Amino acid sequence: MEKFKPEQLQFSDKAISHFSRMLEKEITKNSIRIGVRKAGCSGYEYFFGYEEYQNDDDTVIKQHDCTFLVDSKSFEFLKGSRVDYTDDGFNKGIQFHNPNATAVCGCGESFQIDSSESDLSKKSKVKKK
Repeated sequence: MEKFKPEQLQFSDKAISHFSRMLEKEITKNSIRIGVRKAGCSGYEYFFGYEEYQNDDDTVIKQHDCTFLVDSKSFEFLKGSRVDYTDDGFNKGIQFHNPNATAVCGCGESFQIDSSESDLSKKSKVKKK
């Protein structure tokens, strides 16, 4: 059993295998960006995509042959999370097991975090003014 690391983002072997296969198909992009953005029915949603360049504020996580990039604000939401890949019949895909989420929507696509502690929430309030 793996030890829980509350200051890190962890990936299951299945997730690493999945992302490795996906990166093999990419010609110009060599990393995977994982993050959190304000959206979804519960307030925030996870996203990931392929990336060619690293930003100055990115946390870089290297696991086997995968490089993951996480911006500093998203990393605060994701610390202590475990990223997994499930393949259960029709339900296939990446799953985030996030101890920071205070609620998750019924479909599992979005989540809520105590907004008084959220940097993204504070940032989006400033944008609305």
